[in-house]
Amino acid sequence: MKIKKNDNIIVIAGKDKGKNAKVVRAFPKSDLIIVEGVNMKKKHQRANKSNSKGQIIEKAMPIHVSNVMLLEGKKRVRAGKKLIGDKNVRISKKTGKEI
Repeated sequence: MKIKKNDNIIVIAGKDKGKNAKVVRAFPKSDLIIVEGVNMKKKHQRANKSNSKGQIIEKAMPIHVSNVMLLEGKKRVRAGKKLIGDKNVRISKKTGKEI
């Protein structure tokens, strides 16, 4: 998976298409990511104690990695890998620069 935590992305498919956001969490084994403010669902939370009330919380749910693209500045880019020395480094396919 070429998208990681704290990457700036744009959503390219689904109900939030066109939104720019930041990746909050990544799940590489299942190719899912949680993105800030994207794919929000309402969750009903039960009252925990006698004093607190139940409430409705908006929670960001995971989306598939194929529905987003990395942003480099204001342009969408595909990510690739390049071996520099001993390390694999993510690069932009469009410009060849390191991400």
